[in-house]
Amino acid sequence: MAGRGVQLDETQRRDWLRLIRTENVGPRAFRNLVNRFGGAAAALEALPAMARRGGGLFPPRIPSVSEIEAEMEALARLGGRFIALGEPDYPALLREIDDAPPLIAVRGRLPLLNRPTVGVVGSRNASGAGRTMTARIARGLGEAGWVVASGLARGIDTTAHEASLASGTIAVIAGGQDRPYPRENEALMARIAEEGLVLTEMPMGWEPRARDFPRRNRLVSGLSLGIVVVEAAERSGSLITARLAGEQGREVFAVPGSPLDPRAGGANALIQQGAGLVTSARDIIEALAPLREHLGARSMEEPAGELADEEPSEDTRSRIVTLLSPSPMKVDDLVQLSGASVAEVLIVLLEIELAGRLERHSGGSVSLL
Repeated sequence: MAGRGVQLDETQRRDWLRLIRTENVGPRAFRNLVNRFGGAAAALEALPAMARRGGGLFPPRIPSVSEIEAEMEALARLGGRFIALGEPDYPALLREIDDAPPLIAVRGRLPLLNRPTVGVVGSRNASGAGRTMTARIARGLGEAGWVVASGLARGIDTTAHEASLASGTIAVIAGGQDRPYPRENEALMARIAEEGLVLTEMPMGWEPRARDFPRRNRLVSGLSLGIVVVEAAERSGSLITARLAGEQGREVFAVPGSPLDPRAGGANALIQQGAGLVTSARDIIEALAPLREHLGARSMEEPAGELADEEPSEDTRSRIVTLLSPSPMKVDDLVQLSGASVAEVLIVLLEIELAGRLERHSGGSVSLL
């Protein structure tokens, strides 16, 4: 993968976009492929053979050069651009997460991407008290020099963006840059694209689906030093964001609410589990001050590739595949039980993933589809 400070040329950027837009290639597979083959162009050539070895009946669909150029031109017409992992404008904190998107499509004020950021999320069906608290927190964070990130959803997200528009806000969306969602926030998204920043990893023309929102949530937390949950029911997407934040090593905060209001159940549960209790922006600012001071000193070196140059033997492949099932299994356990090296297991898993037969779970587990 490109090291921090590297600038892709347009041919490399096009190849990166072709690879990440290829069927069955997600951020982790992208990273493994580029590390193994030394670049996106070589990885694209190797994909069909790898998918066959993984049991795929057909090679994964790779977008044509013309399709990718059309997407790049469409984004440029909106005033946006693609930033690649490792380029100077790529958000430093986002780059640290395991499944950082290789390319992000952005519109707006690029300097916001590398300012200290707090994510503010909560209920779509927010109460008046919840909205008022959100606005106070967002304004307080903005006055102290923090950028506020959220997901452009109804309710708490909308209030967080509106209250921080003047000081700096980032809207992370689950669809393409040309697909505002929800439609009622189309005007707000346009304002953020002018005064703040809109970010997505999804293709132009992409209409968000239910499974795209957790993917978006990991970017909200990945951009942020901490996540604040204002209102959230006990089964809320905001709790997914909080869980992802914890897995990413981010701080988690929550605003307490009445036990009689189901919209407060999830936030209250987070506090019981150890999240920081928030009554004002000052609580967040003071807790994150040490992290903000050391933000510039954090190491942003790209992890070295772990994939071996030699192909695993058929016997090794067979042992690894036999151990897999529809039940999630940790990769570390797969290495131990198969007797194969870490590099060999990663290659076989990558081949199965390219064939569309592997599902990755949080915590480093995998299962067969």
